[in-house]
Amino acid sequence: MAQFAIAALNAKGHEVIVEDLYESRFSPALTTKERQSYYSPEFDATATQGQIDRLLSAEMLVLIFPTWWFGFPAMLKGWFDRVWAPGVAYDHATDLGPIKPRLQNLRHALAITSLGSPWWVDRLLLWQPVRRVLKTALLGTCAPNAVLVCYRSIKLNRSRRAECNHIAIVFSAHFPHGHASSRYANDMRTK
Repeated sequence: MAQFAIAALNAKGHEVIVEDLYESRFSPALTTKERQSYYSPEFDATATQGQIDRLLSAEMLVLIFPTWWFGFPAMLKGWFDRVWAPGVAYDHATDLGPIKPRLQNLRHALAITSLGSPWWVDRLLLWQPVRRVLKTALLGTCAPNAVLVCYRSIKLNRSRRAECNHIAIVFSAHFPHGHASSRYANDMRTK
């Protein structure tokens, strides 16, 4: 699915920067220095500065990942913890109030995820936890101007071509040609 999404964006004339967290051997665990600096005046971004720079320049974020136990894979959760850090994605309030967003450049987010359970379990029983965290906790607080589109694939292995065709329709409807110049994609592959 990641390769199809990349090809669809390229075909629309978008620049795509691929960040494969597995291929790059990204470590999802916060380092001791990162954790100690989380509430300091300056976050220690030594190990993640390249990814931070790409995130800050992105106008669109495309996340492609499997949903595991109705949540993010540990690799993606760690990427959020280490890259969407204070001083990068948001600033802590000085009065213990709400955090202040910093990802003003991020305008669009697309989450493409597989889901092993029936749609009604995700939507009716659990109230779409992945979508809620992305929309409310991450984008709502760090990139409030970003529009989120979620695409969940329930039967990915049975009808891969139909799924890819449907993703193309999603891209056409939400991300027209030339809409943004910079892209950032996470290819979260199960290995």
